[in-house]
Amino acid sequence: MSRGKAASNLDLPRPDTLDVGKQQGAYEALRSAILTRQLPAGSRLPSTRSLAERWQVSRGTLEAAFERLHGEGYVQRVAGSGTRVCAVIPEQFIAAPAAAQPVRRPVEPDPPHAGVQSHVPFVARRPDASLFDLKAWARCISRGLLAAGPGVLEAAHPGGLPTLREQISDYLRSYRGMHCEADEVIVTTGIRHGLDLIARTLLQPGDTACVEDPGYTPAQRLFSLAGAQVQAIPVTAEGLDTTRLPEYARLAYVTPAHQAPLGVTLSVSHRLALLDWASRADAWVVEDDYDSEYNYNSAPLAALKSLDSNNRVIYCGSFNKNLFPGLRVGFMVVPKVVRPALLRTLQLTGHSVGATDQLGLVEFLGSGAFVRHLRASRQAYQARRDALLACLPEGVTVSGQQAGLHCVLWLPAGVQEADFCARAANAGLSLQPLGKFCVDVTLPPAVIIGYTALTLAQIRFHGRALAQLL
Repeated sequence: MSRGKAASNLDLPRPDTLDVGKQQGAYEALRSAILTRQLPAGSRLPSTRSLAERWQVSRGTLEAAFERLHGEGYVQRVAGSGTRVCAVIPEQFIAAPAAAQPVRRPVEPDPPHAGVQSHVPFVARRPDASLFDLKAWARCISRGLLAAGPGVLEAAHPGGLPTLREQISDYLRSYRGMHCEADEVIVTTGIRHGLDLIARTLLQPGDTACVEDPGYTPAQRLFSLAGAQVQAIPVTAEGLDTTRLPEYARLAYVTPAHQAPLGVTLSVSHRLALLDWASRADAWVVEDDYDSEYNYNSAPLAALKSLDSNNRVIYCGSFNKNLFPGLRVGFMVVPKVVRPALLRTLQLTGHSVGATDQLGLVEFLGSGAFVRHLRASRQAYQARRDALLACLPEGVTVSGQQAGLHCVLWLPAGVQEADFCARAANAGLSLQPLGKFCVDVTLPPAVIIGYTALTLAQIRFHGRALAQLL
């Protein structure tokens, strides 16, 4: 007498899905029979030979369908016993218990902050994601995954994939004048992530961190969260006033290529003075190189890090400003003496970039697509800058327009920033007052204008509205 349940003698008619795709159709028909308990738990499936004759498909097709059901936990295949339906099928422990159908309400999106909206005139420091070649990016991700294989998805690389770090170091040597190696690079999710790692690792409560005034507000907040005393240093026409840096400070944060928000460039003499101060004070200099790729009138100065003979500069860069904001990939170039500590902090916080995006970037950088994108976007942004400047009435003062993703519009005498921004908002324009970036200094009234995320037609249309306010 045979043991166990006999093979199912249920009639399994030839499913219509076989006409679309035989292997997929066979899989779906058998899975449906299991889920509806037409093939109950413990029952033995018909043999592939008998089912092949009944359904008029090859045994190989059914073998593939049976193997897929086995791999997903629907059936067990035991030599000499045939193929049986599992006692517990996947849906029984994957799906949540049935509950009363909740009342579905429309999901309302969180209201975005005005400072992070694209295509809102004139939000600052936003790239135009529509310039990015998504098809090329998809091909790069596909090639990267296929070339790497499953092994790269299993290995942990807290500092970033070695191949990506090599590509980044090659790019920085060629285009930013930096002599760095791959083992000095740490891949981050962006510049703010890098600043957070630096603050957590290098600052102790009570340390002094110097920042530019006016300057990048998130940097000030991150240093404060680490317990540091933030000291604001005025910005001159040549950049950070290095004569005001105290010898007891632990670090100084600067945006030397295109100062945020004034747009001035840190002069060579001030760069050398800053590095000399760092050596004397045994302090760190954090270089935020957020938009140096976009110089419209001349070639940009090499990075401050390129002059760093004493290894006092920590360089922070990002692909989020020059590719698209949703990418969330940046990098740091750090002195080797602090790299282990920064990596420990990175592993502890758990923030790292997924392997898929890293592999895509390896291909994007290595194929030359990144440099081609920079050339095309630089040309587009320069045309948009020129269109904006052409809209403004004569006599208006603008600064910082030689580079970057924004410029500063200085308001006429007697016009208050708050009043001007309110009138601009009524006209559908989003302007940031310069005063919100100031800590201790008091500057003449001005607003920050971004133009890179708008089309030429949008700039001309909204530029006329801006001109009327002036």
